[in-house]
Amino acid sequence: MAEAAAPDKRRAILDAAITVFARQGFHSARVSDVAAEAGVAYGLVYHYFDSKDQMLNELFSERWELLIEASQEVRAGDAPPRDKLGGVANFIIESYRHEPELMKVIIVEVTRAANSFGRTHLPEIRRAYDLVAEIVSDGQASGELRDDIDPNFAAMVFYGAIEQLLTGWIFESIPSADSDYERAKRLVIETIVDGLEPRPVSDAIAG
Repeated sequence: MAEAAAPDKRRAILDAAITVFARQGFHSARVSDVAAEAGVAYGLVYHYFDSKDQMLNELFSERWELLIEASQEVRAGDAPPRDKLGGVANFIIESYRHEPELMKVIIVEVTRAANSFGRTHLPEIRRAYDLVAEIVSDGQASGELRDDIDPNFAAMVFYGAIEQLLTGWIFESIPSADSDYERAKRLVIETIVDGLEPRPVSDAIAG
């Protein structure tokens, strides 16, 4: 029975860490705060985790791996590039809609942090950017997207726009009703992908 309960305890501690890190900020949070939130003894936390740093690393890696897997699956499909980029945007926005505390921790404490966490996870973060760049590159090769824009630049714009949306929701500076999430998905794709689609010949010449 104890063996079956161990994964549940570990998960409960990680879930508590999400709540505490989102509420207090990672640097202000203490292991004792996580233990209290999880309803476990302080020493039990150290049975599963060496530090709160390890908890943050695992929380990030778990969620980011899901993003990578979803992006790889989207890229491998037969949909046009517009729909593929929409699929990636949908995954990220839905992740925030359903797990806002976890996404707040990831955005504020890892991906936007100019500290050891951000540097440690740079390869994972870059892989997500690379997959979007590859979707753009595929679309350029098929003639569905204009070929005069660097795919890596397009990926930075794509993720920059989505990160700003998430930041607005995190700090409650923009509305976050269900309709706002749906509208955001549509506008991100309309704004970015419309700019990536081939222009009429007359516009290209004028430009």
